[in-house]
Amino acid sequence: MMIQLRRGANQSSVSEFLLLGLSRQPQQQQQLLFLLFLTMYLATVLGNLLILLAISVDSRLHIPMYFFLFNLSFVDICFSSTTVPKVLANHVLRIQTISFSGCLTQMYFVFMFVDMDNFLLAVMAYDRFVAVCHPLHYSAKMTPQLCALLVTGSWITASLDMLLHTLLMARLSFCADNAIPHFFCDVTPLLKLSCSDTHLNEVIILTEAALIMITPFVCILASYVLITCAVLRIPSTKGRWKAFSTCGSHLAVVFLFYGTIIAVYFNPSSSHSSEKDTVATVMYTVVTPMLNPFIYSLRNRDLKGALQKVIGRKTCSS
Repeated sequence: MMIQLRRGANQSSVSEFLLLGLSRQPQQQQQLLFLLFLTMYLATVLGNLLILLAISVDSRLHIPMYFFLFNLSFVDICFSSTTVPKVLANHVLRIQTISFSGCLTQMYFVFMFVDMDNFLLAVMAYDRFVAVCHPLHYSAKMTPQLCALLVTGSWITASLDMLLHTLLMARLSFCADNAIPHFFCDVTPLLKLSCSDTHLNEVIILTEAALIMITPFVCILASYVLITCAVLRIPSTKGRWKAFSTCGSHLAVVFLFYGTIIAVYFNPSSSHSSEKDTVATVMYTVVTPMLNPFIYSLRNRDLKGALQKVIGRKTCSS
């Protein structure tokens, strides 16, 4: 279906785009950025794969919190893989082009995984809220059926949301300029290149997309406020500090993820610059998926134990 979007209702004279990406930088900086992207991508894939493997093989981790973390790690691998390999391949092969249908397909999957990260962070915050504030009712509330429903609903909502935005983008015409000053097919640069009226696209981004992003963000903040109130009632200073340090690291990722997205997509297009937008998108497309395995595992004794077992098994077998 994505391929058919190429020329269906679109009378575009542009059949491909140029992803300028790293090529806008001096040659020496290009090499440095290539190594940086490669290192972060390998760290993202390896870190998240280890979490997937650890959760799969350790039966003690077959509980809601790790079920959601398993899905987050899978999404983060897919998320990074929609953009970074293309950047690396373009640099090595000295190719900058991407077809019109390929561009729309990349945009669809990038922002579908953005939505999934968004929903899963909210679901994980709710899970922690129930665990901390209602520990006696945790098993009754967080049933396997509810967990599966939350994740399935997230996938369906994310897919339908991005189908809407992709169809709206496909109806636009792109005339002479086809150079995207970015490393992937981002919404904002594409809207700037269009020679059609983009008012409807911008309205949908500032209303429907904002609702999809802001609602989970508010739920996350509300969950952590309630968690904080519950933690403050813990008599042990050590226990309070442990809880706050864990919540603080989670909130750091949340603010990094949402802060950069809000800065890029929910400001008027006139306030955007390609350099600032590129830096901001690197933060949520590359840095955040790389940090998640460390943030969610370093302070988690059960997950660290499972990871040590997995690494120990691989060392022994080799």
